[in-house]
Amino acid sequence: MIDPTRIWSQTQLPSLPTVAARLLELTRNPETELSQVVQAIKADPAISAKIVRAANSTFFGVRTEVAGIERAVSMLGPAVANSLALSFALTNDATADSPAFTHYRSCWQQSLVQSIAAGIIAERIDPVSADEYTLCGLLLDVGRLALLSVFWDEYRPVLETATERGTPLDRLESDWLGIQHAEVGSRLMEHWRLPTSVVEAIRWHHAAPECLLERKGEPHFSMQAAMALASCAGDFVCSTAREPARERLYRLACDLFHWTLDETQEFLCETELRAQGYDDLMQLDEVAQPAALMLQANEQLVQLTLRAHVACTQATLRQQVAEQETRDLEFQNRQLQKQALHDPLTEIYNRQFFDEMLETESRRCLRCASPVGVIFADVDHFKQVNDTYGHQFGDLVLKQISKLFATTIRNSDVLARFGGEEFVILVNQPTEKGVERLAERIRKRVESETFLFGDMRVPVTVSLGAAIAVPGRNDRDLGHRLIATADECLYEAKRAGRNRYRIRSLVDERERVLLHQVLQHRFSRWLVANRLLDIPSVSRALLECRSEPVRVGDLALQCGYLDHDQVKYILNNQEQTGERFGLAAVRLGWITEQHLVHLLSLQQENPKQLAGAVIRLGLLAPDRAAGALEDYLQDEVPRREVPAALEAVASA
Repeated sequence: MIDPTRIWSQTQLPSLPTVAARLLELTRNPETELSQVVQAIKADPAISAKIVRAANSTFFGVRTEVAGIERAVSMLGPAVANSLALSFALTNDATADSPAFTHYRSCWQQSLVQSIAAGIIAERIDPVSADEYTLCGLLLDVGRLALLSVFWDEYRPVLETATERGTPLDRLESDWLGIQHAEVGSRLMEHWRLPTSVVEAIRWHHAAPECLLERKGEPHFSMQAAMALASCAGDFVCSTAREPARERLYRLACDLFHWTLDETQEFLCETELRAQGYDDLMQLDEVAQPAALMLQANEQLVQLTLRAHVACTQATLRQQVAEQETRDLEFQNRQLQKQALHDPLTEIYNRQFFDEMLETESRRCLRCASPVGVIFADVDHFKQVNDTYGHQFGDLVLKQISKLFATTIRNSDVLARFGGEEFVILVNQPTEKGVERLAERIRKRVESETFLFGDMRVPVTVSLGAAIAVPGRNDRDLGHRLIATADECLYEAKRAGRNRYRIRSLVDERERVLLHQVLQHRFSRWLVANRLLDIPSVSRALLECRSEPVRVGDLALQCGYLDHDQVKYILNNQEQTGERFGLAAVRLGWITEQHLVHLLSLQQENPKQLAGAVIRLGLLAPDRAAGALEDYLQDEVPRREVPAALEAVASA
C-alpha cells in the first residue's frame, strides 16, 4: 500500500506552468476577450511557437503561412490553446531518461484512443459538448502519470502484472496500492481547478455499471457515463485485458445508453478504425531519446485537438470537402463492418460473430462456473422445398423463420445463421429446463406458422438439437464440444422423425445437483417461493442487475469463510489440479457445501442489487423490500462457522 498524501503534497504534486494556469482561468470566464488569451500565451515563447506551428498544420489547409500569434489563436480558438497548455504540463516528468519510458508511452497511446472514443460518443449523444468530451477523454488517465512520477518503484510491478496477466489495471491498483489512478487523477484535476464535470467524469470512469446507474439524475451524469465507456474502449484497444474490457463495454453500452449489440459493435469498430488513422502518431519505437518521445507526444496532442475543433474553425472549402469525404468513408466503413457481422439474406448475425460471442461467453462462464447453452435448428426437408417451389421461395422461408426465432428468444440470447438452412442460438444463463422450453417454443412457433406459395400453404417444420455445459478450469475447447454435441442431438432429432428436439447435458451429476441448489438458493427464487413477486416481475428486476462477476475466492474472503492464506493455497494448487476453487475448498474441509452454494449464488446474483432494482421498478415498497432482504439474509445465508474438519484439527 502507498501513502496517498504524498501525491497531494505540494512538493510532489505536478503544477501547471504559469501560462497554462492563466489560460485555464481565462477559459473559465465566459466574458474573456481573445486579446487576453493572446497576451497570456505571449508570456511563454515555447507555447507561442507551438500554437503558431499548429495553425500552419495541414488540417486547416491555409493558403498563406500564419506568422503571428494573434492570427494563430484567432484561427484555433481558446479551447485549443487550453489543451496545448495542458499537454505541456502533463509531459514534464516524462522527458527524463528513466525506466518509466515504456509506461509513459503506453499511457499516451491509450489517452489518444480514449479521446477518440469520447469524441465518437459525443457525436451520438451530445454534439454541442464534443470539445469538452474529447478533452476529458484525453485526461482520463492523468492519474497514471502522477503515480508513475511519485511512486515509480511501487507502481511498476502493478503495471507489469496487469500487462502479463491481462488483469484490469484498476483492480490491481486497489489490491496493491489501496488507491486507483481514477481517484488520483480527479484530485489532480481539482488541484488544477478544472470544471467539476471533468473532475467527476475522471473520478467515476472505472466505476461498476451499477454504481454509475445509481448516479443517474446527478449533474454531468452523461459525461460520466461517456467517459466510462471511452475508458473501456481504450482498455480494449491498448491493454492486454481485452476480453474483460469488451464485456464491460457491452454492459455499459446496454445499461447506460441502451445501445444494441449492433450499435455497440459499430462504436467499437469506429474507434479502432479512427485509432488506426493515428498509426503514424503511435509509432514511437523509432524515437531514440525520451525527450524526443515526449516532444512527439505533444505533437500528437496538437493534432488530436485540432481534429476535434476543426469543424468549428474558419476552414477553407478544400478542408470542408476533405472532411465530408472522411465522413463518407467512415460511414462506408461502418456499413462494411455491419455487413461483416450479419448474414445478408436474413439480416441476423452470421457464423463469424456467433463464434466470437461463444468464445467470449465461454470465458465469462469459466470465471464464474456458470453454464453455457447452445441450440441448433435445421429446416426439415429444405432441399425438397427448394426443388419443389424454387430457391426464391426457399429464401423467403429462411427469412420468415429467422424473424420467428428472433421474436421467440430473449433479448439477451444471440441468434445467428450458421450456414445454409441451419440456425444457432447462444442461450444466456441457461438451465436444462429453460433450454428445453425454449426449443419446444421454437418448434411450435414454426409448426404453426403459415408459409404461403401463392395461395397454397406449404408446411414447414424444424428439428432442434441442444447442449448445455459448465466449462472446467482448463476447458479451452468448450465451444467446439458444445457445437459438436448440439449438432449430434440435431441429427438424433432428424433420425427420430423430424419436427422435434433433443437435448444433452455435459454437466456431471455433482455439478447438476450443485447448480440446482444454487438456483433454488438465489434471492430471486426466494421472493417467488414466498409469493412476494411472480416470475415475470423478478425477471424484469434481474435485467436491471447486471454486475461484474466476482471470483469465488474474493467472495469467500468478504463473507469471512476463508482467509488470505487459504485462498492463496487453493489458487496455487489449481494450476496443477485444474479443480474448481469452491470444490477444492470443500474437499479441504475449509467450507461446507452450504457455504459453497451461498457463494455461487452470490456470484450469479447480488441480493442487495436485486432489492434495489425491485424498489426502483416499484414492484415492492421500500420498507417491504428491505424487510424481505433482511428475512432472506437471516434465514438462508449460512453463518460463519468452523467446519468439522477444522474443529478436528484444532482439537488434535
